[in-house]
Amino acid sequence: QVQLVESGGGLVQAGGSLRLSCAASGRTFSSYAMGWFRQAPGKEREFVAAISAISWSGNRINYADSVKGRFAISRDNAKNTVYLQMNSLKPEDTAVYYCAAQRGLVRKEVYEYDYWGQGTQVTVSS
Repeated sequence: QVQLVESGGGLVQAGGSLRLSCAASGRTFSSYAMGWFRQAPGKEREFVAAISAISWSGNRINYADSVKGRFAISRDNAKNTVYLQMNSLKPEDTAVYYCAAQRGLVRKEVYEYDYWGQGTQVTVSS
């Protein structure tokens, strides 16, 4: 069982930056692949970024095309935390952002994740 708590959301002007954090409970955090998703009002939850569990070959990372070059996902296994650094924010990035965990490879689909946080609101003003 993994419990996830997101933080770091807020209101920011277009072009600004935010860093989201997701703190996980449990002693096996490093064995979980972690993902960030977002959901805007009236829209389905969508993939943003994912990072693999720790491995001998390093972390694998994947991004949605809409955030490539602007967002960066990272993890600190000593702190049981995954981060999402968001730069050059746009009004269309406005959404509730969720972190999620699953024991597997880097995945993009909502149904492939087993554990979810409660979400944190990000609002980007124009």
